[in-house]
Amino acid sequence: MTKFDHKVPYNDLPLLPPKVDIETKQILRKAISAGRALAQLNGTLLNLPNPTLFLDTIYLQEAKASSEVENIITTNDELYKSLIADKKVENSATKEVLSYKEALWLGLEELKTKPFITTNLCVKIVQCITQNSASIRVTPGTNLSNTQGEVIYTPPSGEKVIREKLANLEKFINEDESIDPLIKMALMHYQFEAIHPFSDGNGRTGRILSLLYLKLSGLLDTPAIYLSEYIIKHKADYYKRLRGVTENNEWEAYIWYMLDMIEETSKKGLERLDKITSAMNKTANEIKTKLPKVYSKDLVEILFRLPYTKRQHLIDENIGNLKTVGNYLIALEENGFLKSEKVGKEKLYLNQELLQILENKE
Repeated sequence: MTKFDHKVPYNDLPLLPPKVDIETKQILRKAISAGRALAQLNGTLLNLPNPTLFLDTIYLQEAKASSEVENIITTNDELYKSLIADKKVENSATKEVLSYKEALWLGLEELKTKPFITTNLCVKIVQCITQNSASIRVTPGTNLSNTQGEVIYTPPSGEKVIREKLANLEKFINEDESIDPLIKMALMHYQFEAIHPFSDGNGRTGRILSLLYLKLSGLLDTPAIYLSEYIIKHKADYYKRLRGVTENNEWEAYIWYMLDMIEETSKKGLERLDKITSAMNKTANEIKTKLPKVYSKDLVEILFRLPYTKRQHLIDENIGNLKTVGNYLIALEENGFLKSEKVGKEKLYLNQELLQILENKE
């Protein structure tokens, strides 16, 4: 076997599927346990009284974590305020996270009309993430370096080569049904990252594609899962496993890592959902007792859709007119359910308990 050269474009990147045994006994066992955890999360999401209630929060958390993998850092507080407030977003990291969330929604909407993952979809997603008209790399010289500035990988070069690799990936994703879908997700993720088809946004696009594939394959009706949270926690291992495949054909260790990511994030997602629904039910009962004239199921759901809310949200959901909802929010703050904060010219109301649950990474 020829020694892998980090500095030479990897135009010989093998096509999918790999020509090695990827469904080993150990991998298949792990795929079963990961699939079981994912199915439990899916069932819990589907059985929620309002399955779409937490989507904005979940997608925003994944957007934040995925951006953090690329060292684009913002706080939950800054993020949720920016989403709700009419004030223009100034923080560049926050803008990028919001663009990621928009790109994930875009991908999900595209799947409704065209249930396939294609090169064109990848381009639309990366353009939404980067907020420009970027397409497939055409300029040579792209490489990836470590923190010491050493080149660790040089992806395929030349638009024709890149498009050929993407065409093979597209065919593998949409046509090859011979491989366990979770294992297949791991394979497609490696291949996309190895092709590295764009000048920027490859990591984030690749993670969105994984979420879209879970939806496409029927494994998760609502791709409400924080895959990137696991990668942040095990970041060194993530890059080590990717390089292990590239340099030594070490598929098993990489696939196991990806399956463990699915299993652990599914379990964590279940715990977080349980905490949020318990907090929502407790808050509903307390509001009903302390403020019976204010309480409604719709009002409580608004308070738990995102950590921050404002008067216009309540008006939009027909909770009451401007004066009524203003009085409701004042009463909720006076009774400790919310905390107000002035952002620009408007007043936002924070559900501190919800934000605390989202901040907890244990």
